[in-house]
Amino acid sequence: MRIVGIDELTFGVKDLALAQRFFTDWGLNPLSSVEGQLEFETLNGAKVRLIDGSVEGFAPGVEPDPTVREVVWGVADASSFVALKQRLQSQPTYFDHGERVGCSDPSGLRLAFQVSVKKTLNLSVPATNNWSSRARVDQRAPQYERAQPVDIGHVVFFVKDLNATRDFYLETLGFVLSDAYPDRGAFLRCEPRGGHHDLFLLQLPQPRQGLNHVAFTVRDHHEVFGGGMHMSRQGWTTELGPGRHPISSAIFWYFESPAGGLIEYYADEDELTEAWTPRSFTPGPTMFAEWAITGGIDGNTRRQTQAQAPTGQFLTDKPKP
Repeated sequence: MRIVGIDELTFGVKDLALAQRFFTDWGLNPLSSVEGQLEFETLNGAKVRLIDGSVEGFAPGVEPDPTVREVVWGVADASSFVALKQRLQSQPTYFDHGERVGCSDPSGLRLAFQVSVKKTLNLSVPATNNWSSRARVDQRAPQYERAQPVDIGHVVFFVKDLNATRDFYLETLGFVLSDAYPDRGAFLRCEPRGGHHDLFLLQLPQPRQGLNHVAFTVRDHHEVFGGGMHMSRQGWTTELGPGRHPISSAIFWYFESPAGGLIEYYADEDELTEAWTPRSFTPGPTMFAEWAITGGIDGNTRRQTQAQAPTGQFLTDKPKP
């Protein structure tokens, strides 16, 4: 049984037009628009569905809108789907909609599972040169005017009972523990071989339930910067970034999202295998970010927000003191 990643997210939103503008600026491809619903997709076909929170007939969230209402996980093939279906049937909230089956996790979040519809992509991404390997030769590193997210990389939720929720994903769904904040957080990946985490569960000192953030994978760290500066030019608010996570090694940039919580561009996370041994960390700001820029970078001046733009032709073109 192989769960391979996130196929679809459904957000309940309060302002559908605002959320539509946000995800268009974010770089998702629009798919469809019907009364009270909009659909977008990433380059590999992972979907984002926005629903007007006032429309009835959709799964409720574990907190008031705006928030994620449902996570659809993709499985590798038909045999994995059958195996998962058999495993979930004993869950009290189990449902079977034919091509999708699902249940709620211990926090009450609605989960669905389907044979993954995401496409395999072969994107041309220039290599990064370092001291030991000069793989990019006679080729400039890219510069992006905006981002086009490749995939929905991971989701992060606040939970009231970390142990019960973590154990459900490990024991019932077959997720793998990557790293942990003991009694406070668990980084989980779908398979033994994969990116650092597909899901992060976080229990606060005063526990609550709800969405923390949704993260979208882009090609490389250059696209994190280009996408972030485009969002800045469009007037969206940076929560934190760009920066680097020391636990996963990823380069990130977080924005406030009208669909709830935060939204993240990220790239260059660690790739783990069966040989990886989970580590334990004490939560704190230095564990969250090795470095980060509060307020972001202004997309026009290309400097930290509210910093003065350079006035000379070159950085050194300024009067002597």
